Amino acid sequence: MSIISMIPYTYIERKVKRTQKVTIQHSKDICLYADSIQTEKNCFHVNSVFDISYKCVSQESGFLYLHTNQGMFAYTIHTDPADFIAAYKDIKKKG
Repeated sequence: MSIISMIPYTYIERKVKRTQKVTIQHSKDICLYADSIQTEKNCFHVNSVFDISYKCVSQESGFLYLHTNQGMFAYTIHTDPADFIAAYKDIKKKG
């Protein structure tokens, strides 16, 4: 199946190695397909996603929230999610 929309997200991994603390920033993608939304670790069927919302926390980042039947999942994003959210709403509207 082809990707309808995609938005990058980041997450921070912190590790302690011997005498130092290491912080690694990872960048991955949230992919919207006709029947699902997939992240690195999760796959949600479109019917399991009730809503997608966005909260801006600064000029360069915000949180994209997936409201699902499994709970709410938050992703840190650094781009405008308007096109991604609109594509999701079009899929939900078509049923």
